Amino acid sequence: MKFIQIPLITFCLFVNLLIAQPLSSETLDSIYIASSRIDLPFSKSSKTVQIVTKEMIERSPAANVADLLQFFGGIDIRRRGLGGSQADVYIRGGGFDQVLLLIDGMKVEDPQTGHHTLNMALPIEVIERVEIVKGPAARIFGQNAFTGAINIVTRKVSKNSISSSIEVGSYGQKILGLTSQSVYSNSTHMLHVSSNMSDGYRYNTDFDNRNYFLKSTINTARTPISIIASFMERQFGANGFYASPNYIDQYEETQASVFGIQSTYGSGNWTFKPRVYWKRNQDVYLFVRSNPSLYRNVHISNKLVAEYNASNQNNMGITGMGIELAMVNLASNNLGNQNRTQMNAFIEHRFSLLDDQLDITPGVALNYFSDFKFHAFPGIDVGFAINKSSRFYGNLGMTYRIPTYTDLYYTSPMTIGNPSLIPESALAYEIGYRLSRNNLDLSFVGFKRNSDDLIDYVKLNSDDPWQAQNLIGLETNGFEFSGRMKWGSQDKMNALNGDYTYISDNVETLAQLSQYAINSLKHQVIMSWESQFLDQISQQITYRYCERGNGQTYNVLDARVVANFGKIKADITANNILGAAFTETNLVPVPKGSILFSLGYSIN
Repeated sequence: MKFIQIPLITFCLFVNLLIAQPLSSETLDSIYIASSRIDLPFSKSSKTVQIVTKEMIERSPAANVADLLQFFGGIDIRRRGLGGSQADVYIRGGGFDQVLLLIDGMKVEDPQTGHHTLNMALPIEVIERVEIVKGPAARIFGQNAFTGAINIVTRKVSKNSISSSIEVGSYGQKILGLTSQSVYSNSTHMLHVSSNMSDGYRYNTDFDNRNYFLKSTINTARTPISIIASFMERQFGANGFYASPNYIDQYEETQASVFGIQSTYGSGNWTFKPRVYWKRNQDVYLFVRSNPSLYRNVHISNKLVAEYNASNQNNMGITGMGIELAMVNLASNNLGNQNRTQMNAFIEHRFSLLDDQLDITPGVALNYFSDFKFHAFPGIDVGFAINKSSRFYGNLGMTYRIPTYTDLYYTSPMTIGNPSLIPESALAYEIGYRLSRNNLDLSFVGFKRNSDDLIDYVKLNSDDPWQAQNLIGLETNGFEFSGRMKWGSQDKMNALNGDYTYISDNVETLAQLSQYAINSLKHQVIMSWESQFLDQISQQITYRYCERGNGQTYNVLDARVVANFGKIKADITANNILGAAFTETNLVPVPKGSILFSLGYSIN
């Protein structure tokens, strides 16, 4: 296949170029992966973990997490509209219900539907980094981490500062933001508020999004206690977003919030991490915006969680364990009033052999749901360090997902739920190689997932309603290349990035049409170039080629130019510069180009 040869040749040239480059000392090795149940530096991890640093976020042509994630291989973001109002996240060909989102380790999935996963994605101004865990290694998180998990790590406050920004752009878009950080003798605090509004890029796609975020760390001189409170509200016209694209007058309002308290403390060889949190989501949907009485759905979900994790370093390695108790309820005029008690526990041990050159980590996740009983999902991670900068690794594990309340009970003229659904499960495995030397990062991983009883909405004829069913099975195969090179000084850093992902799906089902699961990105190429050509000015250009399983292809070019002049920062972001015409989901067209101008001011 000629197409396959292009990224392979590019990859080989990329490697040769990297070897010839003088590299500075910046590295990811010092980052401890917060999403890991056992604290390990990135260099010792035997999992497929992609780290999106604060610097990468600030340079990317993205104004929100949904737009940010589309620039990384194996991630399929299917957006409806602008501004991150509504978007679904897929990992390695899985469904949007099969991805778990965490905030500082707190699981913020919604029991109603995975459509609300990214409702909880924090503003990028408060994010320190994003950790993307792919494949069977994510199984240790339990429910919803079927194909992977995304952990948003919030920033640590280290100085007193105030920053504000104003942005204006295409389609009447206006963004206002304010972030304040304060450091006291025994506490630190961060407050962020922002508003993002637009008239919409076509009829009934206007939106008004509000974000409020507070993080306080108290008792910093002894055992720090972190308190996080976040509230995000979205109001948007949903022209063709759901059901048939012909339904142009739909409207939706969502509210997503989380309040959590957690701490980390040690005693001898033990480390303890207790946390409690409350996650809430509210969704109001109107079939006709101007006539709420015609068809209106209201769903309110709550999840209260108490969690206690611990790890112990001993002569045999590191043992990690934890237990979680959650009370979940849903109040809905369509789905009814639902209640669920769930308990999750895990234990794993990392054996370090051959002077820590070989690591073997077996483990098991145990889960109980009051409406789906008990499940146990074992797995194992194995890694072999060739030297300090390169590692082979492999993962094998069982993963699962219980049906959402929408899967079970939702009814409309176009969709029928199924109370008889059973949990979906899969056996997944992967093998990979990673090289991380100075400012050079390369990785290759091949993966396979055999899914049973996969839940999807299917129909035999185009005029039939979508029906939730457990499919007979789905086999997913693929591989990923990823490379990143940086060169130059810390003040004038340049970077070249390249990702290629290939996915093949083999589905066993009698249904002719699938709504979600069977339209993966078969080929995905992502390339970006970052440079700083003057002391104050930097830029990033990103190119994406996507080919879906149904044959749809598109090329997208995005760019951002940033100018820093002390306290003042100005930037220009242009998306879909080539004006590509394509859809990511439900035949909702992506805007044919947009531009955003930003001006910020900060003081320390």
